[in-house]
Amino acid sequence: MTAGVAVLPLMGAAASATAAPPALPPPVAERRSATIHAFAKPLQFLSYDDTAALIAEAGYGGVDYTVRPGGHVEPAKVADDLPRAVAAAKKAGLAVEMISTAITSARDKHTEPLLRTAAQLGVKIYRYGAFTYDETLGIWPTLQKHRAAIQELAALNQSLGLHGAIQNHAGPRVGGPLWDLYELLRDVDPRWSGVQYDIRHAVAEGGQSWPLALRLLAPWIKSTDLKDFKWQQTSGKAVIENVPLGEGIVPFEAYFKRVRELQLSGPISVHFEYAPFEHAAKPLTGAEKRPRFLEAMKQDLAVLKRYLAAARLG
Repeated sequence: MTAGVAVLPLMGAAASATAAPPALPPPVAERRSATIHAFAKPLQFLSYDDTAALIAEAGYGGVDYTVRPGGHVEPAKVADDLPRAVAAAKKAGLAVEMISTAITSARDKHTEPLLRTAAQLGVKIYRYGAFTYDETLGIWPTLQKHRAAIQELAALNQSLGLHGAIQNHAGPRVGGPLWDLYELLRDVDPRWSGVQYDIRHAVAEGGQSWPLALRLLAPWIKSTDLKDFKWQQTSGKAVIENVPLGEGIVPFEAYFKRVRELQLSGPISVHFEYAPFEHAAKPLTGAEKRPRFLEAMKQDLAVLKRYLAAARLG
């Protein structure tokens, strides 16, 4: 563990009952347009140069690289490979303001070198890995254990000038209900640790109540993920089907209206989790993937820009 990084004290039970979120930032005269990144997970079959070239051709402004085991950049090779990945992006005219990692502890041997390298390269935000519930420990004790880990990470982030963020993700993991994220973050400085808000997962779990958690967590939201989905119903169950932006049930008009009202900002990562990126009818060669991926990525970006323009966020 890097010297000087300490665990912040946990608040007592009385404080837990009365803690309130920090005040929202005051209104600003001008809002800078967010850089729209393409999440590079489905492009890991390409080199850094080819990944950046495809994303730039599709019209995006940045690359959200996977810097995690099995990703575009392996944590053990981050000192050599992340500079190469960022250089390829810059050569293509793209920013790398955010990356996606598997980090859940400041004490892992790869955490500090990875984050220090990212900070030196100009990365501002990184996504944490998945925090899970320990059924043997219990829901509340698990959250308290993760709170300590988040506070250690926030201290490390502060020393490096980075913001670490948990993606809210549908399912029984931490961040599925969204309210549990408030318990983790309520006494953490939003500059150093927070939420990478994913409206698709919020709608899947929250139905019509998603605006409540969005407002509660707003001070900690410094980046967002975007994708769409619909429910496929069969007898006795409903299954999520991911679809291109605008073809599902995510209420983007209402969402971006609240983004503007709450003055949320920061980079956007567009995720591609539908065919042909995933669940293609038949396996595709690399040569087949590129033109089909390019067309789908352009379409998602065009739809997103229409939503942003309608909400006066573009």
